[in-house]
Amino acid sequence: MHGTRSSLLLLLLVPLMTSLACGDGFFRGRELRARQRDYLRFATETPLQPTSILNAFNHLERASRSRRYHVPDGAIPADAWDAVFDKLWRLRDTSDFDLLYLVNMLYAFEGHPAGEPELWEKSKQAVLDFKYWYTDPTPVRPIDGGFVEDDMWYWSENHVLLFRVNEYLAGQRYPDEAFTVTGMTGAWHRDRAASEILKWIDERSRSGFSEWHSDVYYQKDITPLLSLVEWADDALLAERAAMVLDLVFLDVALHLHRGNFGATHGRSYVKDKPTARNQDNFHSSRMFFDDTELPYHSRSAPDATLLARARHYRLPEVVRQIAAHDDPMVDRQRMNLYLPEEPDPDPDVPPPPAPEGLDFDDESNLAFWWSQAAQTTWQLVPLTLEVAEREQLWDNQFADFKQLRDLVWVEGDLEQTVRNARPFLVLLWRAINQALLNEVNTYTYRTRDYMLSTAQDYRKGLRGSQTHISQATLSENAVVFTQHPTYDPGPGPHPGWNWQKEDEPGPGFLTGNGAEPRAAQHRNVAILLYAPQYAPIPLLGLTYLDETHAYFPQAHFDEIDERVVAAGSWTFGRKDEAYVALFSRNPTSWREGRPEVHENGGLPYDLAAPGSQNVWIVELGSESEWGSFEAFRDAVADAVVETSAAPDQEGDGFPDGFDVVYESPSQGTMRFGWHAPLEVEGEEIPLADYPRFDNPFVSTAFGETRYWVSDGEYHLWLDFSESRRTALGPRPEKRWRSWGDE
Repeated sequence: MHGTRSSLLLLLLVPLMTSLACGDGFFRGRELRARQRDYLRFATETPLQPTSILNAFNHLERASRSRRYHVPDGAIPADAWDAVFDKLWRLRDTSDFDLLYLVNMLYAFEGHPAGEPELWEKSKQAVLDFKYWYTDPTPVRPIDGGFVEDDMWYWSENHVLLFRVNEYLAGQRYPDEAFTVTGMTGAWHRDRAASEILKWIDERSRSGFSEWHSDVYYQKDITPLLSLVEWADDALLAERAAMVLDLVFLDVALHLHRGNFGATHGRSYVKDKPTARNQDNFHSSRMFFDDTELPYHSRSAPDATLLARARHYRLPEVVRQIAAHDDPMVDRQRMNLYLPEEPDPDPDVPPPPAPEGLDFDDESNLAFWWSQAAQTTWQLVPLTLEVAEREQLWDNQFADFKQLRDLVWVEGDLEQTVRNARPFLVLLWRAINQALLNEVNTYTYRTRDYMLSTAQDYRKGLRGSQTHISQATLSENAVVFTQHPTYDPGPGPHPGWNWQKEDEPGPGFLTGNGAEPRAAQHRNVAILLYAPQYAPIPLLGLTYLDETHAYFPQAHFDEIDERVVAAGSWTFGRKDEAYVALFSRNPTSWREGRPEVHENGGLPYDLAAPGSQNVWIVELGSESEWGSFEAFRDAVADAVVETSAAPDQEGDGFPDGFDVVYESPSQGTMRFGWHAPLEVEGEEIPLADYPRFDNPFVSTAFGETRYWVSDGEYHLWLDFSESRRTALGPRPEKRWRSWGDE
């Protein structure tokens, strides 16, 4: 079918199949409830933590399900959540996260005797006092000898959704109350938010998620979408939220190996990448897919907490089956809209038209473009300058750009300001667009034993703040990836070292890239070419090191071996029955004493190679494919690798890395270069223009909004054009006709 079957046929078949489904196309309710109880028991094994809204939520939910479990009256005192209320009052960044948990608490348990009456009054007032969108006036609130400043970030993909869902649910909860920031009623806020939520859902249904495969921010999509499914009175809105939530979990299911969401990521951090355990979506993945032996570890995980209470959302069973699929499979996906990054040096030349009928000058499109972090692209700079000046964003949210703003600003003349900005954009675009999430084509190969995932030919040579381009995943903790660092934490000891503080927002030592590689993958082999295409700019903090390195944690492998060959060096690892080989053109060395990442036990994990231009190759194998680890290691070490300097085609003085020939023992002759296509045995492998989904379970053209997902036994039909969601279970052939025939 893949989006081609007529709406008429669907109108005829869907009512019949919906009645046939009887729920068997969804995760069985009894088993889901058992999973919910398992998490609730874990979350409440320790005493109630009254200052944690999510922990209190879990205790109250368990008490609501079990007569033998009780939370005493008044167990949550009136001042328990004062720190949260203060954060919301001060308009601090990530307040929208906390507000969502508070809103869920109010819907589920407002007035519960476990909370003192004043607690519920303060909670309601915090909701009424919140600022729900950047265009609303910042309230004048004396605080700390000055006034409150709005420090909230509204514009990444997850934040856009969170602010709108918070506003919708708050307005629905208190429709007749006046919200103090705007003076408008809750009903007005509910209606304003509803249209924007539907717009956000429509955008994701067409072009996927700007924060693609994010092991951090998918959780921040899951929680607001789930909140809509559970609490929205508007059945259409709740249904569409469930549909896009299905797409989130489908994406996770396609990229899950032993509990590790080990895909390339549009946004990720050092805290998440080394282990499944620390991925923000770990708990929801464990609850739904049970693909790991690692236990729950957070007693207030936002996704698991809200899922453990969920009454209305049920995951389609086909998604669970996809996560458990063990046969070798390739998944190709495309997400985001393409924005040409290099500006024309002539300030009189306008950018090319916006794709998909959108507009670069229309503020109603701003949330979409800024969700791709396109604030500094030449197409969006005029709107960025206009809105940031009007809303006074330079001192807080856009402080990183204030220095450049001051250089180009002409008071009262936006047109001249934009003209003044063009030379700076021409000079700096390779670096200042570091947060941009441009169109991406991702490729993942998964077997029973391992997974390899890569963003194909993505923004080569340009700075990338939080992108994670490629990863080999052998287990929950045995992962290998390469990176171009921007600083060196140096040898230990590192008392009090905090990766989240030191490496975020990125790029850093293991977060993002000083310069993205040109990467390409075919099945179990990926080639990554590093060659920065800009010079460090210390004045703006846009620096990088003259090296590349790999995260290769010895503590999490059963065997490690190394071979020096004529073309460079190979490092080999075995975890259980999975094997990985990592080649570097430049010589490598293990660096000792780096700050602990994840249970490294003092063993090295940092495999460094001098020079910011380098070639890395990764090949995976397994016992079922090779027999012994020794056989895999010997075959790869004996393979021919040839590298040669690629010509500087642009003539810009930045070397263009290398051309590579690799005689892969599993894939044959592979050729790739900074400008050359990927060829395998003489056949060019496409690196761009992928469908939205292309894998054994779903094939959907990019921009299409209808998805047929099937493993041959369980099935899911999502039609965003008709707001239709149908899940089907096994059926005798005579009782239904396959939708996949056309």
